[in-house]
Amino acid sequence: MNILVCISHVPDTTSKINFTDGDSKFDTNGVQFVINPNDEFGLTRAMWFKEKQGANVTVVNVGGAETEPTLRKALAIGADAAIRVNTPATDGFSVAKQLAKVVEDGGYDLIIAGRESIDYNGGMVPGMLAGLIDANFVNNCIALEVDGTSATATREIDGGKETVATALPLVVGGQKGLVEESDLKIPNMRGIMMARKKPLNVVEPVGTDAGTNSVSFEKPAPKGAVKLVSPDNLDELVNLLHNEAKVI
Repeated sequence: MNILVCISHVPDTTSKINFTDGDSKFDTNGVQFVINPNDEFGLTRAMWFKEKQGANVTVVNVGGAETEPTLRKALAIGADAAIRVNTPATDGFSVAKQLAKVVEDGGYDLIIAGRESIDYNGGMVPGMLAGLIDANFVNNCIALEVDGTSATATREIDGGKETVATALPLVVGGQKGLVEESDLKIPNMRGIMMARKKPLNVVEPVGTDAGTNSVSFEKPAPKGAVKLVSPDNLDELVNLLHNEAKVI
């Protein structure tokens, strides 16, 4: 089985976010970048298929040279090879188009992506990718088994879970639950050293126009000051909840 895992290069959630150029661009200064958490669950599941079924695992990212440390981390976790499409990831449709070309060139059976990245939270790429390559698609995936050319996947739906049977080629939009958090792999020294010798291929993008464009960004409004109410003054508490917070 030939698996492609899509990796997004995203800011760590502890990073302070700022914008430049009139709030039209993300300021990367001082920001620590990591593998998108939803993608990391998918990568760990791919490692299971590699260990148990002898699958070959390639990771791919659409982005500039600054994303290569994130790809190298994925290689250190255990991926066999990496591909970087040399173009900024500015739009979900353009990213899906680049990934579709990689899939077509590599002949992958299973494509695992995160259901969304935690930077822009667009949630568009896996579904558009499946449409572009005419593959089956399971989103919000929390369990996945593959037997030959058949797959069984469980996904979250409103009010519960649904288990579906489908066939390869398959695109999966994975999330927390695809593996347990305790199963996530941390690169060890041996993995880091081996990753330096694994291929990281840079390919040029296919021509495509972005379908969307970010006009401006805006931070959430700061939270107001906390008001402390004496436990003996319930009337004041009820008044604040009713007239200011408007929750009762």
